[in-house]
Amino acid sequence: MSQETRSARPYTRRDRFAPSRELRRLSAEAPLTKIATDTGTGTGTGVRADTGAAGTRWLATGYDVVRRILGDPARFSSSGPARTDAGSRPDGWLGSLLVDHDPPEHTRLRSMLTPEFTVRRIRRLEPRVEALAAERLDAMEAAGPPADLVSAFTWRVSVGTLCELIGVPRDDRADFERRSRAFVSGGRSTHGSYLTRYFAALLTRQRKDPDEGFIGMLVRDHGDRLTDEELQSVILVLLLAGIDNASSMLSLGALVLLDHPGQLAALRDDPALADRAVEELLRYLSVVHAPTARFAVEDVTIGDQLIKAGEQVICSLATANRDEALGEGMDRFDLTREPVPHLALGHGIHHCLGAALARMEMRVACLALLRRFPALRLAVPGDEVPFREDASVYGVERLPVSW
Repeated sequence: MSQETRSARPYTRRDRFAPSRELRRLSAEAPLTKIATDTGTGTGTGVRADTGAAGTRWLATGYDVVRRILGDPARFSSSGPARTDAGSRPDGWLGSLLVDHDPPEHTRLRSMLTPEFTVRRIRRLEPRVEALAAERLDAMEAAGPPADLVSAFTWRVSVGTLCELIGVPRDDRADFERRSRAFVSGGRSTHGSYLTRYFAALLTRQRKDPDEGFIGMLVRDHGDRLTDEELQSVILVLLLAGIDNASSMLSLGALVLLDHPGQLAALRDDPALADRAVEELLRYLSVVHAPTARFAVEDVTIGDQLIKAGEQVICSLATANRDEALGEGMDRFDLTREPVPHLALGHGIHHCLGAALARMEMRVACLALLRRFPALRLAVPGDEVPFREDASVYGVERLPVSW
């Protein structure tokens, strides 16, 4: 059954795993379109061609155009004249996020953070993620089917991985997990204030006695060059991306595989396909609808379109990653596909800092799930799986499974 989310933000619309029909139509007509968003009832298409009325902005849907915009920070700024998406921060949050910065400030911060996310360092975390996955699968197996894969597995693995990364003590994890889920789900006022205070206390402990974790290493190596405000902003990025994005990718990835039983069996029987499967799932799903909006620093002409200085551009990753510019059959899921340079993790200077962590977590969790439950299946008809509507990250609310 086709399911399209209704949203005031057109680029968040999906038809199950694919971009909505309206977005696909826009992409087919032009890779760059001037649009207005429907901020009224949320009904109808929510997208219309615009002739320059107030409140308009550009939507980039083509692969080459999106890649060009994301790869040109000199002409397309991430900070813009005034950020309007402060709702992603907890109440009382004073800092800006790394994704809000342009060079040279972005370069300064990124140069200190990047070494902590190398493949070699992430490998040191892999045994802990494997143990987390096994622990959650043990609990699922003991409780018996059916189970909600989101609450029982994908969310718990994702938040557990973040706790291991930033050094949340085990005694704090149950409350941290509850607050984090409420924060990500929309309770940003009450739970955001708690998290702000918790992160501040965590940093105080780490500055006094840094451990071997991510925050401890940053404090030890760059503590005199990073303010507490900057470090808290880094943790917030990890919270938003490392939990919500990862859990959504794991849940939707499981659903895609269940929709393609032949490919699920191939991956289950041949773990060597895991890295290729991860890349295809990232591309095919593109759970982040769009990265931080860009603002034209000067007048820029792309194709036959003039983007004027100060105008905002939204880049649709879901449409870009299905563009035939990447190859044939991009609307088809195929885990045997030769990996392509998709944009699911961004591009340019704001390419996902935790890309290696995201890939490792997906690979470990997917393989552990399929090994433990080789007969995994949906516990409800496919059209009864509830998708998240109008969320910054696409996913499912619940995923009932049996085995």
